[in-house]
Amino acid sequence: QVQLVESGGGLVGSGGSLTLSCQASEYPSGFYVMAWYRQAPGKERDHVADISKFGLTKYNPAVEGRFTISRDNARPTIFLQMDRLEPEDTAVYYCRSIGGDDDYWGQGTQVIVSS
Repeated sequence: QVQLVESGGGLVGSGGSLTLSCQASEYPSGFYVMAWYRQAPGKERDHVADISKFGLTKYNPAVEGRFTISRDNARPTIFLQMDRLEPEDTAVYYCRSIGGDDDYWGQGTQVIVSS
């Protein structure tokens, strides 16, 4: 079982930056995708960005150009660099690991962007 631990959330003013980290116990074997999702109060959980085993990335149009997903090839950790944050980015951010038949989620880290 892959365990995921997010960190880096916090309170930041509009226009500011934060970097989230997701430390996994391991990268899944075989092909995998690791992703960031977010859930704002009263809303559904939405895809933010993902990165595949081969380094291909995808972004939600709402964050493209402001957020950057990356990974550490030396250890099972992915990052989400968030720049030019807006109050609409306020949410709990979750890390997700998808590989084969396995699908794991972290516990989330809160991001609050004040106006």
